[in-house]
Amino acid sequence: MKNILQGKLGFGTAPLGNMYRTISEEEAAATVNAAWESGIRYFDTAPSYGAGLAEIRLGEALSTKNRNDYVISTKVGRIISDELEDPSARDFGEKTGLFEFGRKNKIINDYSADATLRSIEQSLKRLKTDRLDIVYIHDVAQDFYGDEWLSQFETARTGVFRVLSRLREEGVIKAWGLGVNRVEPIELMLDLEEVKPDVSLLAGRYTLLDHERALQRVMPAAVKHNMDIVIGGPYSSGVLAGGTHFEYQKASPEIMAKVEKIKNIADRHHISIKAAALQFSLANPAVAAVVPGATRPERIAEDKAALNTVIIPAAFWEEMREQQLVAPNAPLPINGK
Repeated sequence: MKNILQGKLGFGTAPLGNMYRTISEEEAAATVNAAWESGIRYFDTAPSYGAGLAEIRLGEALSTKNRNDYVISTKVGRIISDELEDPSARDFGEKTGLFEFGRKNKIINDYSADATLRSIEQSLKRLKTDRLDIVYIHDVAQDFYGDEWLSQFETARTGVFRVLSRLREEGVIKAWGLGVNRVEPIELMLDLEEVKPDVSLLAGRYTLLDHERALQRVMPAAVKHNMDIVIGGPYSSGVLAGGTHFEYQKASPEIMAKVEKIKNIADRHHISIKAAALQFSLANPAVAAVVPGATRPERIAEDKAALNTVIIPAAFWEEMREQQLVAPNAPLPINGK
């Protein structure tokens, strides 16, 4: 997967779907162009990001580029209908209201085989491309479906899992896996003998603020089954990058206090908290890339600088461990340990 992804830093396009706020077409295009100019060649998107808005904006921005020069991953599990609805009234589980400023097209959850093929066809049109490189199965997890998530997973197992396996065998796509914000679906998928996923996108579960559960089970299982992990949301919905959201909601006082502790340690060692966040996620041997999102061109430069900070002092990580801010057994970017 590392050869396919063309680098350790990708660009997550959820903010281009008007996540949290409305952004202009000019701002969206400028941000994608800034990512391209910085050397980023992996772009992750999804139909549910603004009911197709992020895919449309990404497709337009990349339409002048050589298709062989970049990698796209998008997601299946949702159909975008021509029928309209109130975006603020959508049931997105724990993320309800996240894309209330996106398009008004109705979003239909469906992990069946037929819906998968239809979703891919729709995405190709919005992205203005003739092929997809990676396809993730989106949000088949408890944060969206609560107690119903296992029945949704079973539908996916007999539907989309088989379709994506066939498309990979036929050379239509290069890789597939899950795109989720919870570790349990990945654990369950890796226990299945009949499927061989290549890569999964795990958002928010292997960050400086939340990594112990993934560290215990998902990362070792991924290595065992030769499945790479792409880390989404490495800044924990923005709170590690100066924002106020954690888990897509207003961060609690406890989370803000923890972030302040990390920031104080980072300041003492003269490093950015972004650098610590990105390099922490990438230090795990299961991780192939990180895909932070952005809606402003200057954020891209910050991400690139954070990744390219050559040395984070070992003393920083030692203090983080002493303060119990990283797990004792977490791989750290210190001489490969």
